[in-house]
Amino acid sequence: MTGEKAPSMDQWLQEAKEDPQALSCGMYLFHAGVVRQSARASVREGEKDVPPVRGLVLSYEEQKVSEAIRRAEEMPGICYVRVWLNQGELEPGDDMMRVLVGGDIRPHVIDALQALVEEIKSNCVKEKEIF
Repeated sequence: MTGEKAPSMDQWLQEAKEDPQALSCGMYLFHAGVVRQSARASVREGEKDVPPVRGLVLSYEEQKVSEAIRRAEEMPGICYVRVWLNQGELEPGDDMMRVLVGGDIRPHVIDALQALVEEIKSNCVKEKEIF
């Protein structure tokens, strides 16, 4: 495994539950992004004959990530948001990101987690697959 070691989700959840906003949270959801061996073109666009991914170069813009977190925190019912991103040259199976969102009810938390991960993947990180 290359890159950084991912933080403990158990530790993150414990810290979230100790946060002053914790009593307003009725649900927490995690996202754990991992480098997959199947290429983006084959998974998302259905392209055939794409070789397996041997690695991924990952980088991100800290300011854009901070702005994405801020927007997620402003969503209805959201009380807690935490993000960790890896960077550098990663291998299949390596951890890319961790995202934790806590909020009042399931629909709010699901919507916020989905929106935040989408924004991070679309606007904050740069991924270059290595074949």
